[in-house]
Amino acid sequence: MTTLIVGASGATGRLLVEQLLNRGERVKIIVRSETNLPTSIQQHQNLSIIQASVLDLSDAELTQHVEDCSAVVSCLGHTLSFKGIYGQPRRLVTDATRRLCQSIKTTKPTTPVKFVLMNTTGNGNRDLSEKISFAQKGVMLLLRLLLPPHVDNEQAADVLRTEVGQVNSEIEWVVVRPDGLTNEDDVTDYELHPSPIRSAIFDAGTTSRINVAHFMTELITVQDKWDEWKGRMPVIYNSEQS
Repeated sequence: MTTLIVGASGATGRLLVEQLLNRGERVKIIVRSETNLPTSIQQHQNLSIIQASVLDLSDAELTQHVEDCSAVVSCLGHTLSFKGIYGQPRRLVTDATRRLCQSIKTTKPTTPVKFVLMNTTGNGNRDLSEKISFAQKGVMLLLRLLLPPHVDNEQAADVLRTEVGQVNSEIEWVVVRPDGLTNEDDVTDYELHPSPIRSAIFDAGTTSRINVAHFMTELITVQDKWDEWKGRMPVIYNSEQS
């Protein structure tokens, strides 16, 4: 089984690459630069590296890269700088998600390809009409107006929710929503919920990147875990006792 990962050189993406390789999985990554990847990963026999920007690849090239993959994961995000937040491409995650899904459809897979999108707990699951306070609604409106990456996260999830949908013979999906991301060295206990159990704005929890990577690895490699969460947008928090 081969998994294609975009955003693999990021803080969470490279942890996902490492965990999949440790489980004996074959991994293919599209990265603009290899410099953020540890040498041990770069030289791994089960890793294939395509050095490119995912949006610069032609439709034919992208289709070729997804053709032999049983799973596709997007860990793409915007750099936390003025250029990264307000510069182009403003719809990096959305455009990549849409193009990857179209490439999967072009290959006409005989069994559905798993698509995992790393997102944020600040993005509500509109399939469930999740309830948030009036104050948080106001803040979210401001974020949509002032922060293009927030809109990008919302629209990327909507590509899967509304364009791919719940019943699709070619693509199944999960949108993973961590809360405030932290850096930890080891996987710890974590909780999964269908919807946020605390305010992403006024009472944010924490989620270690390595725990996010572990959950995504479980989704890809453990079919029962996938069957539990496919078509949903689970929220992941570090357990309070961790």
